[in-house]
Order: sequence, then structure tokens, then C-alpha cells
Amino acid sequence: MPDEKNPELERLRTWRRDLHRIPELDFELPETLAYVRGVLAGLSCEVIEPCKSCVCAWFDLGRGRATALRSDMDALPVAERTGEPYASERPGRMHACGHDGHMAMALAAAAWADDVIAGRVPGLGADDLPRDALVVFQPAEETTGGARLVCESGVFERCRADRIFGFHLWPDLPAGELASRPGALLARSSEVTAEYFGRSSHIARWREGRDALAAVARFVPSAEAMCGRLQKETGEPCLLRFGRLEAGTVRNAIAGAARAEGSLRVFSDEMFDRAREAVTTLAKNAARTEGCEVELSFSEGYPPVTNDPALLAAAEAALPELARVPEPLLIAEDFSFYQRHLPGVFLLLGTGTGTPLHADTFDFDERVLLTGVDAYRRLLMMP
Repeated sequence: MPDEKNPELERLRTWRRDLHRIPELDFELPETLAYVRGVLAGLSCEVIEPCKSCVCAWFDLGRGRATALRSDMDALPVAERTGEPYASERPGRMHACGHDGHMAMALAAAAWADDVIAGRVPGLGADDLPRDALVVFQPAEETTGGARLVCESGVFERCRADRIFGFHLWPDLPAGELASRPGALLARSSEVTAEYFGRSSHIARWREGRDALAAVARFVPSAEAMCGRLQKETGEPCLLRFGRLEAGTVRNAIAGAARAEGSLRVFSDEMFDRAREAVTTLAKNAARTEGCEVELSFSEGYPPVTNDPALLAAAEAALPELARVPEPLLIAEDFSFYQRHLPGVFLLLGTGTGTPLHADTFDFDERVLLTGVDAYRRLLMMP
């Protein structure tokens, strides 16, 4: 990786660590937005705020079409335990998913575009940028999908953006490695909740009860196994697991109510519909067997992150070092909303740390960000 005595690295490190100290959640990002606006204010771009807690840098060169870059800004409700001098100064909040690094890279990409336009990059000038540029800083990736509101704001139409790129730092890849894949990269997510309603009774009079615990106990393993069978039948990943279960009040009474909470991950809308239908049938069967009622819900969640094949091929030509992710990954990301609005490619940037995302000790060497910024530059130079 690049030498430590690198002015660009120092700038990236400063931005990333400043932002790391002030993590904010969801749409409530006043300090983060002020910081990003402060950096952009010194550039020749138009600063746009198309929807709540979103700020964009718009470089209008009159090209008639634009390349968009996206960074997320929100943090997580995690208490940091890195012990670093730049650790979070906001108790119970942390940039544990690398969004501070994403912002630093996007700011650096905007600063580079400004330098090119101003003729401050040796050998390059404004005429060397074949497209306009739109750099998007969005809220609420970790919660309700702020990307959807950005799409609905009309900013891409206003700025004539017809492609979008984004990055995610990835601990499982070697430091500085870029990777992606055509088609499905990340999963569609949906939270699944099954609530069973029976009738409580003393266990000595169990026949008078309607056992909600027994119903949910039938449902959970059958639903998880069914998704495994769907995957085996189709060859397409389909995962359903339940992480929370509650039922009853005391040990010697039949449970009158029970609730199971889980998550469904698939890579196509077709598989989602198929899994939802099968899970619904199993939920009703379990309720019927125990004489209970059931209410089953599936959250809308995020669509799958699916890379546009033609745009990925063009990106691979610009980034010949881009490695292939061998198979889709089961995490979810709201970059998927952009890809349903305009062609988009999502890239992974290795940190080589192995510490999982969302961990309270997550950290990385900022030198990897130079690789991401260099990739952004080449993507902005694509015709």
C-alpha cells in the first residue's frame, strides 16, 4: 500500500477520523451534514440538498449526462471498543460499518473532480472529463433505506445521471483489493414475523388450551428447512433463519401467545415470492394443527443488489484489477434502490482486517481508501 508520507492519504485520514468521532444515526445527521457541506463549500460544485438529510455535489460541465457516485453517512447504535484516539465521541454510537471511509472517498473524488476542472491535475483539464459528476451523500442506509428517498427526489433526472457507482469496505478481502460480480451481488432482505394466538390454560388441563408455543415450535424448523429445499431445488440461494422467539408467561401454563422473528434472504423477486408463499402455507398449517390463529408478516426490506452487466463490463475495462466475487453474499444494502432507478454497479474494497462489519472493534488502515479514490477517478473518466 502507499507510503505514509502522502498528502492525499493525510487528507483522507483527516476526513475519515473527523467523521469517525461524530457518528450519527438514521436521518438525524446534523454534525455529519455540516462537515460534508463544509468540505464541499470550498469546491466549484453546486451543493444540492434534494431530500431530508441528503447532500450532493453537482459538477455541471454541460455534458448532458452524468456519472453519480454514492456514499452513505449514518452510523450504528454500537458502543465503540477500539481504544483508538479518534474513537467515537458520541456514547453508544459508532461508525462500525465503514461509512466514515465511504464519505472520505466520496469527498476525495469530489475534490479531484474540482482539481481537474481547475487545471490543478498535471496533464488533465476539464475537457478530459467526458461526463458531468454527481456525488451523493445519503442518510439512513442502516435503517429505512434512505436511498429510496434520494431516487424519489428527482435529483438524478435533474442532473441527467444515467449511471451510479458505490463502494463498501469489506473486511474479508485482502487490503486494497477491489471486487464485484455481474448480476446478484448482495441479497434481498425481508424481516419475517410470525405471531401465534391460542388459549392459555394450566398444564394439568392442557386439553382446554390452544398451545401457541407448540405451534411456533412446529413452524420455525419447518420454514427454515423449506427454504433449504428451495435452494437445493433451484440452485438459487434462499436463507430463512429465526433469531428471536418468545412464548408464554410461566412454566406450568400452556402458552396463549408466541412470536418468532427472523430474516429471509434471497437474490431475486421470483424466489422471494416463492419462499413467501411456502412459508405462509407452513405457518397456517402449524396454527391449524394446534388450533391457533396466526398473523404472518414480511417487511418490504431492501431489493437485491444486482449489478448492471453492461456497466460492470465497462467498469472492468476501466479497472482491470477488479476481482470477481465467486458467489452472491447474504448481506443487504440499500444501494439496490439506485439500481432499480438507473444502471448501477456496487464494488467491494478489501480492508484485510477480518473483523466483521458492525463489530464494536471494527477499524481499518486508511491507506486502502486511496485504492477506492483511484477507482472513482477512473470511473469518472469513463465515457
